[in-house]
Amino acid sequence: MPQRRDRGRPVRPPARSAPRPASARRAATPGTAERTHAPQPSRFTGRAATLSLVLVALLLAYAYPMRIYLSQQAEIAALESSQQAQRVRIQEKQTQVAKWNDKDYIIAMAHKRLQMVLPGDKAFVTGVPPGDPDAPTDPHAGQAINTGPWYGKLWSSVQAADKPGTAP
Repeated sequence: MPQRRDRGRPVRPPARSAPRPASARRAATPGTAERTHAPQPSRFTGRAATLSLVLVALLLAYAYPMRIYLSQQAEIAALESSQQAQRVRIQEKQTQVAKWNDKDYIIAMAHKRLQMVLPGDKAFVTGVPPGDPDAPTDPHAGQAINTGPWYGKLWSSVQAADKPGTAP
């Protein structure tokens, strides 16, 4: 009968190491103890290979739709920014139209751009305003050069007519 511990459970005798006969067993010496190792199961079992294959297939199946989704999101963002830029342009054009509907603005632009005056007003032109891009850079621009014979003078006046500035 097995011995009992203090809690009432039976204590089992130690199991024998192998069913080999005692003559076949070696006596273990303290310095040369040999251990036999149980065969290690492979790290990559058939179940793990199947699972990894399924996961790779799912990854590949979702990769293309995800790429399409992300490209569509980028296209939507680009269209929204383009739409916002067009709204700003529309607002600027509406502001410009509102200015041109104002009679005082039209008169001011006629004075500035076309140098027109209203009947009864006096116009004073003092010269070329500073920083005007149409200002002549050559002081003799627009003047005919005396080149001698009449045809040279004629050709000089034709060339002077092409240049901006005052006529002689």
